[in-house]
Amino acid sequence: MDIMEWKPFREVSKLRSEMDRLWDDYFGSGRRALKPAGAEWIPSVDVSETADKVTVKAEIPGMDSKDIDISLSGDLLTIKGEKKTEREEKEENYHLVERSYGSFSRTLRLPGGVEGDKIEASYKQGVLTITCPKKEEVKAKVIEIKAE
Repeated sequence: MDIMEWKPFREVSKLRSEMDRLWDDYFGSGRRALKPAGAEWIPSVDVSETADKVTVKAEIPGMDSKDIDISLSGDLLTIKGEKKTEREEKEENYHLVERSYGSFSRTLRLPGGVEGDKIEASYKQGVLTITCPKKEEVKAKVIEIKAE
């Protein structure tokens, strides 16, 4: 049996370092817990490709289509917008007014060969759909194999 030095505060010291790590993880500089809700909102995006077109669907609920901007620069498609919400409640004992503002920007690299002048966009029930037709020379061609 070995004799060990008794350190009465070893467990307390270990507990303190674990608590310090916990606080640093939660309140540290990179932690989002202290940022206001909705401050860094980025819409979810689905991109699908067929032989004829590339389709981009972005979930942007609660916005008007006039508050959304779409631009194409080379093969970079950018979706920008500004979300503004205001809520007001008046009751007998209180009056509540909440306002929140925030902007977002999402840039996607499209596969080369999309016809920029024929891109169409629609916005319905919070989903923005952008259809980008491909150029004729980029479309995949099926080559038939002749058996002899």
